[in-house]
Amino acid sequence: MQWFAPTRATAAESVDSPADPSVEGLDDALTAVDAFDRVLVAGLLRPQPAQAAGLAELAQALAGSPLAARVAEAAEKAAAGTAGEDCLVALAAARTALLGSVHDAVTEHMTEVAGRARADATAPAADADRPAANLLAAARSWLADLARSGWQGLDHDTVSGAAQVVSAMLPDPALRRLATLLDGFAAELAASCPGASLDRIPARRWADLWSRAMVLTVPGAFGAPVTAPATGRLLPLGVDLHEHATAVQAQVHAVYEPSDGAPPLLVRAAVSAPKPDTVVGAGLWQLLRPHMSLLAAVGEGRSMELDGMPLTAEGDLLWDDAHARPGEPADAFATARVALSTAADPATAPLDRHPTRLAVPVLLEGYTAEATDDALTFTVAGRQPYAVETDRLPAAGPLTPEAVAASGACIGLLRWDAGTYRLQPLAVETTVRKKTVALHAGGWAGGTTDKAGVKAEKAATDAVAVLRERAGKLLRA
Repeated sequence: MQWFAPTRATAAESVDSPADPSVEGLDDALTAVDAFDRVLVAGLLRPQPAQAAGLAELAQALAGSPLAARVAEAAEKAAAGTAGEDCLVALAAARTALLGSVHDAVTEHMTEVAGRARADATAPAADADRPAANLLAAARSWLADLARSGWQGLDHDTVSGAAQVVSAMLPDPALRRLATLLDGFAAELAASCPGASLDRIPARRWADLWSRAMVLTVPGAFGAPVTAPATGRLLPLGVDLHEHATAVQAQVHAVYEPSDGAPPLLVRAAVSAPKPDTVVGAGLWQLLRPHMSLLAAVGEGRSMELDGMPLTAEGDLLWDDAHARPGEPADAFATARVALSTAADPATAPLDRHPTRLAVPVLLEGYTAEATDDALTFTVAGRQPYAVETDRLPAAGPLTPEAVAASGACIGLLRWDAGTYRLQPLAVETTVRKKTVALHAGGWAGGTTDKAGVKAEKAATDAVAVLRERAGKLLRA
């Protein structure tokens, strides 16, 4: 088969391995975040001197910002045990702002490493919906109770307070985002009760969830994303598959080439579906394929032609099959070598500026792979090695840790985790029987003839059929 190549003729050099960014203030910002996270561990019902110090450290970190006076007042009241809900919102906003600054610093360094341009620093604010203020106030009240009890003071009575709030929010599309966050957060906390018996508390994670939820209770904080119609060619790079016990999501990373000749842009398209816990492995694609024709194109190695597809300023395609049709064959590695370095990274919405959200597509070539019992690293030109996240490879595809370790080229997502750069492989080129072949994490997205994949697909078909039969019996009863 003759593969189709992107029209952008600029040669793309492989990204160099990044050094740790020596950004002034980065460590200080993270230290202040950690100090506040320790405050939430013990709670704010009866603050102790150590908590007062942590609150003061957070306020000091914001001293030069527009939030300085408000955060200083909130920290003082919280240290005295008199903080109201408005004060807790201010503290959550301060923590969010600090992690936003970390996000911006790391993003700037990643962009320099990848040798790409960026779109505007932040995406425009969404069209704010105005959901029921009483429900936002109820959610804020529950989150305030959590902050006062602290993670060590968690009990089922406190955590269960979210149930009625979530039930009231879910019917309202404008509140569903916050409701889903609260529901998942409450379920995680409930599984950890009582807090006093926990040997280890995920302080950063729970503080992340608490802060984001608290900020989202502010009226006008979120709404429908601003979109513009996208018309042009979509060249897939790879698929990032997220699997949970009751849900699955496939996120396709791609280069979008507008038909009007505007510069190419890195974009994402995602599809999600609920799943029974009996559907695993390659069977997951059966749940996703009916909702997105792009998955078939990825599996077949094809581009897609878009016509008026809604595209947010953050680079997310709101996929609708009515606005897409299959295009010519397009090799992901040809796309990466020719078009990736010329494609701009999308902007980021203000409230989404958090380092854990960073996932920058990169191409690596000419690296040396070094495998140990529990780790794999890629080293480019003798520089600082990448830690390769082989544990992120999905079972629903042909890409294996062994193939990654034996590869000579890799398309992956560059991430940043607490000061360390990590690479999640999406596809690799490796040698099989003296021939170069490409293996993709989403290689079975459109179907497969692989024996293991076919077996998993058949098992999934049988499981879904049984579930549908049982559901039909229940409805008839």
